[in-house]
Amino acid sequence: MAHAVLYRMELPKYTCGYGTAARDLLRGSGMTFDEHILRTRRETDAFKDKHNVTTTPLIFIDGQKVGGYTDLKKYLKSQKKKRK
Repeated sequence: MAHAVLYRMELPKYTCGYGTAARDLLRGSGMTFDEHILRTRRETDAFKDKHNVTTTPLIFIDGQKVGGYTDLKKYLKSQKKKRK
C-alpha cells in the first residue's frame, strides 16, 4: 500500500481548511500517512519557496509530489478506479 506525507498549515489564529480536509481524505482512504504541521508564517513561506508552490497543503505519495487537496482527491479517485 502507498504511503503519503501531508504538509499543512496550522497557525495560532488560522487553520487551513484544505489541509484538514486533505488529512480527512487520507484517513478515509486507509492509506498510511505522516502529517507535518507548519505552525508559523515564516515556516510556511519557507516551505512554499522550497517546493515552488503558492499554497498549502502539499501531499507526497511514495515520494512523488501529488499536489494539494484537489490533486489528492483526483489521485484517490483514480486509484479507486484501478482497484475495480
